[in-house]
Amino acid sequence: MSLKLNCDAGESFGSWKMGLDELIMPYVDMANFACGFHAGDPVIMDKSIKLALKHGVRIGAHPAYPDLAGFGRRSMACSLEEIEAMVIYQVGALWGFVKANGAKLEYVKPHGGLYNDMMKDVRIFKAVLSAIKRIDGDLKVMVLSMMDLSSHEEAAAQAGMALLYEVFADRAYDDEGYLVPRNQVGSVLHDVDAVVARLKLLQREGVLETISGKKIALKADTLCVHGDNAEAVAMVETLRKCM
Repeated sequence: MSLKLNCDAGESFGSWKMGLDELIMPYVDMANFACGFHAGDPVIMDKSIKLALKHGVRIGAHPAYPDLAGFGRRSMACSLEEIEAMVIYQVGALWGFVKANGAKLEYVKPHGGLYNDMMKDVRIFKAVLSAIKRIDGDLKVMVLSMMDLSSHEEAAAQAGMALLYEVFADRAYDDEGYLVPRNQVGSVLHDVDAVVARLKLLQREGVLETISGKKIALKADTLCVHGDNAEAVAMVETLRKCM
């Protein structure tokens, strides 16, 4: 199984520093850049595109609910019309900086609460798809790889849009294929050897071990890694050597 490493990036805001983008960018293939609603600002977006170009990293938009205080991780009671409009707004903002720097926007990966909600509610997913297609139908859409994605795959096929299946390197999964909530013990893996072992299992057998020890089969195009601290960057460097 051939996997690409992706990371969430461009998540600083004003004088608030978030992530070690300069350190992690040399090790990843794809970067999902914040578009201003959960993190990021115009200056950060511009600098992020330049950084991606410097390292030959594929560029993706990372839209979210309008939730700076909660870093976009909270679900919000937005109408489908609002979701479609806010995704267009954010992807359009990043697309402007991509165009201004002579780069190319290749895909969209919703962030946090919006990402989780669209995976649980196909109506929200369809609103996200519609927003992205209205901008550029050739953009791919990154989704959380789960055991049953038939509804999402059908919606994408009807919209004529391609999906990228994402697995998280350092997050625990439950037996249904969902990410274990961050407020639960064991939801985030910090042991490098454990993360490398699950990567090799995924490459070799196409399965991932859940928090209970069950093995679940998952499609995988890309592996999400984090670079928000030195320990995480060191883990990504190790994973890069295993790819």
